Amino acid sequence: MTLAIISYTCFFLTTALAFGIICLGLNLQWGMTGLFNVGVAGFAAVGAYTSAILTTPEAAGHLGGFGLPIIAGWLGAMLIAGIIAFLVGALTLRLRADYLAITTFGVAVAIQLVVLNVKPLTGGPFGIGFIPRAFEGVADKPLLFGLGNLAVAAVTTLVLLLALERLTKSPWGRVLRAIREDETAALSLGKSSVRYRLQAFAIGGALMGLGGAVQAHFIGFIAPNNYLPNLTFQVWSMLIVGGSGSNRGAVLGAIVVWALWAASGAAVSAFVPADMQARASALQIAAIGIALCLVLLLRPEGILGKRRVALGR
Repeated sequence: MTLAIISYTCFFLTTALAFGIICLGLNLQWGMTGLFNVGVAGFAAVGAYTSAILTTPEAAGHLGGFGLPIIAGWLGAMLIAGIIAFLVGALTLRLRADYLAITTFGVAVAIQLVVLNVKPLTGGPFGIGFIPRAFEGVADKPLLFGLGNLAVAAVTTLVLLLALERLTKSPWGRVLRAIREDETAALSLGKSSVRYRLQAFAIGGALMGLGGAVQAHFIGFIAPNNYLPNLTFQVWSMLIVGGSGSNRGAVLGAIVVWALWAASGAAVSAFVPADMQARASALQIAAIGIALCLVLLLRPEGILGKRRVALGR
């Protein structure tokens, strides 16, 4: 019983930290720069599929089978997702607010349709299996396998967190905050808002791609249905609950919201008849929505977010 609890805890935390990496990317875009990206699922899909194609040992229903190490797949995921984010940003970042949101949502839908229909590359609706996993040699020992994957996810998240904290306090990070709070003032100081926004959008997209790759290599299988708009909703909820603008809040929010998602899913499985579970699964989204409303009412800045104080007050 104790072994099962520890193994599940490792599974839960590893999944939550993978979401945390994606959430860190969104925090850089929205929390730091004010870029309203609702295409999170698309960038995570790009990272997951890129890493899967690069690292799978043989081409089973899709192009690839390069058999590269996992770390090479993760670097490739960041590179391709970052390049796509850069190209999307170059075309769209002059848009504002809801127009940017509509555009990024359209990009995510387009990416999901590509992975669904380009079967020679992505496996189509059947997805890609046999994705190599860290510590796969001890997969028959759930405890060692779970602890090993958790250690990899934790170290990766910690390194990214420390790097982003350093960037946040650097002159580059201060320019991003200045652009978010008062773009006119930043422009008067000679700072190119478009260039800085594009940099933040590309780096944030690369982090989302890495998070998608981490998830893919932990689960060992990906399919287009993994990257529906529900994923974007989850990540946005995590950032708002944890605290927009706070890197630590982004990771904490991922853990809290994923805990709520897992708990509501377990409740549906335990108490709802099997023939009604498909409909009742909507309760998971409702549970997160209720939690989101409570956070917005009781602590609008999130658990670890900081209140923004207007200048001159």
